Amino acid sequence: MPLKIVRADITRLDCDAIVNATDPQFSGSGGVDAAIHRAAGEREMRRACDRLGGCQPGQAKLTRGYRLPCKYVIHTVGPVWHGGGQGEEETLRSCYREALRLAERHRCRSIAFPPIASESLGYPKEEAIRIAADEIHRFLAHSEMQVTLTVFGRESFAAGRKLFADVAEYIDQHYVEEHSLGRSQNWRPYDQVFSEAGPSAPDNAPAPAALPQMQALRSAPLSLEELLKNRDESFSQMLLRKIDEKGLTDAQCYKKANIDRKLFSKIRKDPLYKPSKPTAMAFAVALELPMEEAAELLQKAGFAFSHSSTFDLIVEYFIRRGKYDLFEINEVLFYYDQSLLGN
Repeated sequence: MPLKIVRADITRLDCDAIVNATDPQFSGSGGVDAAIHRAAGEREMRRACDRLGGCQPGQAKLTRGYRLPCKYVIHTVGPVWHGGGQGEEETLRSCYREALRLAERHRCRSIAFPPIASESLGYPKEEAIRIAADEIHRFLAHSEMQVTLTVFGRESFAAGRKLFADVAEYIDQHYVEEHSLGRSQNWRPYDQVFSEAGPSAPDNAPAPAALPQMQALRSAPLSLEELLKNRDESFSQMLLRKIDEKGLTDAQCYKKANIDRKLFSKIRKDPLYKPSKPTAMAFAVALELPMEEAAELLQKAGFAFSHSSTFDLIVEYFIRRGKYDLFEINEVLFYYDQSLLGN
């Protein structure tokens, strides 16, 4: 996954570089800054920082990682929040851009960020996270670097209150419907079809789309060769077709889906590739498929939307409303301790 969100201690991450949100003097006096200095070895890090000659807000400078698992520490200075009218946003964006440029210049394959400026400097947390995601996604549009965003808890990484209230209401409503009816409303048409076929139709009977094939099998058994010839379009085949129909390049699609190039290459090469459910859903979101087509793509991978699953309901909520911001969806999934979209 090119952009990964984790609750973790950044000093313990095994990656090429970690980012330190510091002050212009590299004081190492609090929060993430102090933790990184301690983990790296305060004496070594202090000497290295002294040689850098300070750092202005929006800039980034690099030292070795010393005793840390990472090769490098990239130090950057975020803006103090003064209400938003003193260039705070551009300064914060510059922190991410400069840190990523330094990592790229030193041929880093992976980098981890804390949320810059959102704690001690007072930058509004929600806006700070959105700026981080925006700049990271812009960078990843032309890079294959693995970027990790670390947070201390789900409360520090949350979308707007109104959105969370709407999602929570949607989950409650549809989960209650699922369990009060004993099954999802999505299955009602199937039940109706099979009730017409006779009272002995099993509860797990296939969807109506499969009926012609079943009738053909009952009337005249087909050979294996004939069955394979009539095989339905696979997940990989439908995905590639949809990419072409949307006028996207492969790279545009897999980056938008938060999928790495190696995994997409496997999918393209193997017509029978079976992805994980988060991967299949990520492609449905990246392609901005309406609910019916998203469900069809998911079915090709052997899955279905379930109203018994919080994960499924959250993704369904966004798709039904035509909201395809994958990072925003992952914000909500993260808050509910669900798997994130992507590989």
